[in-house]
Amino acid sequence: MIAELQCVVLDCPDPQSLAEFYRSLLGGNVNQQDRRWALDESWATLHTPSGLVLAFQQALNHVPPRWPDPTRPQQFHLDLGVPDLDGAQEEVLAAGGTLLDGSDGRGWRVYADPAGHPFCLVRH
Repeated sequence: MIAELQCVVLDCPDPQSLAEFYRSLLGGNVNQQDRRWALDESWATLHTPSGLVLAFQQALNHVPPRWPDPTRPQQFHLDLGVPDLDGAQEEVLAAGGTLLDGSDGRGWRVYADPAGHPFCLVRH
């Protein structure tokens, strides 16, 4: 091993609002002081209760992915474990997320965050 994962960074048009969106889903602290990063209008962080850090970097010409359109692929996505898919879906939609694929009979559903990044809620 030569490295340790410090955070996952998502490009977006508005770092602060996307950090708040993910805080509403995962809990934690937005823009907690951390010697590893300087915080400004172009960069926000979310320190989650699990220890994972998500960072949000401003991309002025951000073009969101269009799942499942291969001409604008998702590039990556987050899987978020939840005990109740229906209850979690209500909260995601209320926070500003969009349902992309809610097919019944599976243990997961696909959503987009407000900046267009796909993520899944997975029943655990």
